[in-house]
Formats: sequence, structure tokens, C-alpha cells
Amino acid sequence: MDPWFSPKWFGYEALRSYEWVYPYFLYLLPLVPILFWLRNAFHRNHKQRLTITYTSVDGLRSWLTLLRFVQPVFVGLAICLILVSLARPQVISERRDQYSEGIDIMLLLDISDSMMEKDLNPNRLEAAKRVARQFIKGRLQDRIGLIIFAGEAVSLCPLTTDYELLYGFLDEINPAMIPTAGTAIGSALAVAVNRMRETPGESKVAILISDGDNTSGNLGPATSAQLANAFGVKVYTISVGRAKKGARTDSISVGGALVDEGELQNIAGLGNGKYFRATDNTALETVFKQIDQLEKVKSRDVLSRDVSDFYRIYLYWAVLFLLLAIGTKSTFMSNILED
Repeated sequence: MDPWFSPKWFGYEALRSYEWVYPYFLYLLPLVPILFWLRNAFHRNHKQRLTITYTSVDGLRSWLTLLRFVQPVFVGLAICLILVSLARPQVISERRDQYSEGIDIMLLLDISDSMMEKDLNPNRLEAAKRVARQFIKGRLQDRIGLIIFAGEAVSLCPLTTDYELLYGFLDEINPAMIPTAGTAIGSALAVAVNRMRETPGESKVAILISDGDNTSGNLGPATSAQLANAFGVKVYTISVGRAKKGARTDSISVGGALVDEGELQNIAGLGNGKYFRATDNTALETVFKQIDQLEKVKSRDVLSRDVSDFYRIYLYWAVLFLLLAIGTKSTFMSNILED
């Protein structure tokens, strides 16, 4: 910040940035020259006069004569600056911070070979990745993690609020990351529960995206769902892909993979969540929007105001001009005959 004696305090930018607590004092500024005019008018007939011979001199007025106006000008400036100080100029900076409780969300993504079926555009896996990215963008201060699974489950990214890191992991996901064949839904859910069971957050959610039934792994999906419920993890399951005509409701053939809807529904029921079925890209986007609405974060806006007062600067200037006016009162700059 500039020192108080800097002329920048009288610049347009500085004065425009102020908010005035008592702006009505500024309306008195035009009255200052009027007060001096009235003083001169009322005391004109009471001034002491000395009759002397005076010879008019052509040319500019002597600078010594002009110096007699210095003292009243200082007084006038001091009064104006006192009025500016009384108006109390301030600079107020506001900042709005949004706070939320935050939710721990673990995304469980099936990357088995069947996820490369093209009944979703461009394929099931890429469609799921794209919608997951959109879902992450819509969250606020949530900790989100990523687990991928095929014949086994791998924790790809722990819970984090670094969404750019998550986007990077999503871009790199491909079926070659887990060469083991199969679909270990139970193991993936168990890994998710293990990641979230000791987290301090009150809300914990697992979103499982798959197109096949559980065919591998050491832990059954039902057991994992019960563990999730025991540790307060809510489980949403999503089956992706189009069903073939004539398939049963609870076990439908999707492309080249068999989706056991009954098992996925059972996982969601035991996990205190909800089951969704996405047969195309639009339906998959709608599913994530529904989950986004179901798991809304309680947030609150906090407005903070930083107030800086600047009246002291103009008060210092006023004192300076008053001292200068007093200092020039009894010098050649004043007219002793006016006193």
C-alpha cells in the first residue's frame, strides 16, 4: 500500500474505489468556498485600512501578493479533507466461499472384454467413461475414487478431490489393464468397502457399472453388499447394454455377455441403494443424473467481507494543511491589516 503522503490517494482510481459510510458529509464540500465568501463579505467593512499613495503598475501581479492567498487556501483544503475523513472512505472486498459436507464416492467400472461391445456408442466402456467424467464435473468437494475390475479388482485411484487426476486415470482405462478374464463384481465391491470403511465422511456411495454377472473372485456379491451395508456404504448398480429380444427379465443376454439383473438388483437392495438399467448412451446419462440428484451435497454459501478504512490518510493531510496554515499565519504571506 502507498504511504499516506502519496498523491495517488487523490487520483480518480482511488476515489472511485471507495464506499462511503457517511456520504452526506461530501455534500458539504461545495459549501466551503461559500463560507470563505461569506466571511469576506461580513468582515469587509470591519477591516483596518491604511491610506497610502499607490501608483498603478502594469503587468502581472507580484508573486508576493499571490502568497497572501496561501494561508486561506490551506485552511480551505484542511476543512475539505476533514469532511472527506468524516465521510469515512472504505474499500470493501467480498468473497463468497461455498462449503459442503462432501460425499465419498467410489466408481467401480467393469473393463472386461464384453465392455467393448458397440451397442453403445462407441462402445460400452467408452460410453461409461464419458458419462463418469460428466458426473465427476457435477460434484462439489466430494472425494471420488476409481476401481476397475475384470477377473480381479484393482484400486486405480484412491478417494481424492483432485478431479484432474481422476480424468487422467479415466482416459487411460482399457481392458488390457487387467488380463485376467471374468467379472469379479464381489471382489470389486469388497475393495470399495475396504477403501471407505474408515473414512471420516458420513455419506459413502459406491456406483458399480457392469454388463455381466459375477463369474470370478473370492467373495460373492451378496456378501460384499452386506459388508457395504454394515459399514454404511450405499451401493448403486448399473447394467449397461441392450437386451436381446425374448430374454428373461432377471437374466438377459446383452451383446455377447449375460447380465444377471436379479443379482445386480439384489446387490443394490442389500447395499441400501438402487438398481438402474442403461440400454443406450442417453439412458446411461439419465441414470447418472438420477444418482446425482439422489446424492445431492448439502452446501452453504459463506460471504466474507474484508473492510479497510482510509479516513486516517485524509485526516493526516488535513492536519498537515492546518499546521501549514498556522505556520504561515504570522509571516509575510498573511495581511496583518486583516486581523
